[in-house]
Amino acid sequence: MAMAFKKIALVTGANRGIGFEIVRQLAIRGVRVYLAARSKGKGLAAAEKLCSQGLDVEFIVLDVSHRQSILQAFREFSEKESKLDILINNAAILIDRGSVLTLDQETLQTTMVTNVYGPLQMIQTFHPLIPRGGRIINISSGSGSLTEMNGYAPAYSISKTALNAITRLTSIELNDRGVAVNSMCPGWVRTDMGGEMAPRSIEQGADTAVWLALDAPSHLTGRFFRDRAEIPW
Repeated sequence: MAMAFKKIALVTGANRGIGFEIVRQLAIRGVRVYLAARSKGKGLAAAEKLCSQGLDVEFIVLDVSHRQSILQAFREFSEKESKLDILINNAAILIDRGSVLTLDQETLQTTMVTNVYGPLQMIQTFHPLIPRGGRIINISSGSGSLTEMNGYAPAYSISKTALNAITRLTSIELNDRGVAVNSMCPGWVRTDMGGEMAPRSIEQGADTAVWLALDAPSHLTGRFFRDRAEIPW
């Protein structure tokens, strides 16, 4: 069991990209972080890389697209920890780039399972462990903003809009418990998803999530952020 005073975090989809960088930045700040990924090999390698730098990181197998995997991860986590201060729902897929007029149901359903049902089930399963002052951060996108939406990747955009709705609804439910729930947009980042032409570094993409997890005022909840500033839904 970890020391009671140390903050505990869990980050999904964290073996690479923004998720990995969020884990790294949190761990540098003294947080014990559970790096969650669906691939045992890739997840272990990522966690070992950070542990070799003296950071307090542990791998946990977790595929957010399968409820049984979420439940098994919860059981394993609960055997080691009595609380979860920070939950960051980062795992997501982007598998479409066409028109909404030709979007097929299978692509939309597959996207929703990972990008929407997964984060919701993570919150439903893990919220009993989140204490007063805890934080939940949903990694969303400007593509999911009704104000900024431009037709890009319709299944992905729809899923991120739905994720923002989950942020609003869960923030209302958890407000009396003093748990802050927010969405954030990392911007266009140089990751496998964003591509090499993206203008932002992975460090920049992770910054707002880490700020929401550790430094943002606790009364900020049910909102949408980019670059530590609120943006419209």
